[in-house]
Amino acid sequence: MIELSGLHKRFGKQVVLNQVDFEVREGETVALLGPSGTGKSVLLKHIIGLIKPDRGTVIVDGKNVTTLKRKELSELRSGIGYVFQNGALFDSMNVFENVRLGITDEAKCSNSDFCRERITECIRLVNLPPETIEKYPAQLSGGMRKRVGIARAIAGAPKYLLYDEPTSGLDPVNADIIDNLVQRLDNELGVTSVMVTHDVRGAFRVADRLALLSEGMIVMQGTPQEFLASSNPKVREFLERDFDNPSFAA
Repeated sequence: MIELSGLHKRFGKQVVLNQVDFEVREGETVALLGPSGTGKSVLLKHIIGLIKPDRGTVIVDGKNVTTLKRKELSELRSGIGYVFQNGALFDSMNVFENVRLGITDEAKCSNSDFCRERITECIRLVNLPPETIEKYPAQLSGGMRKRVGIARAIAGAPKYLLYDEPTSGLDPVNADIIDNLVQRLDNELGVTSVMVTHDVRGAFRVADRLALLSEGMIVMQGTPQEFLASSNPKVREFLERDFDNPSFAA
C-alpha cells in the first residue's frame, strides 16, 4: 500500500504540492489526473524517493520513504518499476541492454541465460516481436520505445508500477495500445499501479480509481463513476474539457 499524508513541496516561491493526502491500495490501479504543470510527476517521484517533501510522510509497505537510508531505499526501489515519460532509453544500448537495466537483482543481472530468458519474456509481454531486442532506440517508433520502457520497468518483477505520462506524445491509436497494455499487465502480473496522466479518456479505461490534482491539492479521489456524478466545479471543468460527452464512460 502507498500512503501520502500532508505532503507539502515548494520549489523556490512556487508551492507545487500543498497538504496532499493520497493513497493507493494493494492490487488497484489509480490514475492521477490534472493539467500539465500541476505537480503530478513531482508527486510520483516522492513515492520512489527521488524527491523529498518539505513536510509530510510517504509510506510504502509500512516504510517511511523520507527517512530510509541509502541501502533501505535501494531495497524498496527494487520492488518498484518506473516508466519514464519519454521512455528514457539509452541510445548507445540496444533494447536487450536497455531492458536488462531493469533487472535489479545483481546475481540475476549477471546471469546471461536468465537475462536472455527474462528479457525475451518482457518483450513478449509488451507485444513486441522477439527480434526487437537487437534493435537500437533510433530504429524504433515512439510507441515501440514506450513499450520498451515498460518492458524495462517490469523486468525486475516489481510489486508496484509507476507510469509517468505513458501515452504522452502518441497518436490516439498508439495511446490506446499503451492503455490496453497497462490494463493487461496489471491483470496478468497482479501489480499495484499509479499512472500519472492528463488523458482523461485513457484514465477512465484503465483505472479502478482516479485522483484529480489541481493547484497543488487533491480535489477529489474516487471511482470513474463517482467522478462522472460529481458536482465539484473543478472536476466538472476538467472532465468537460476532455470529453465531448462525459456520460460516455458511465
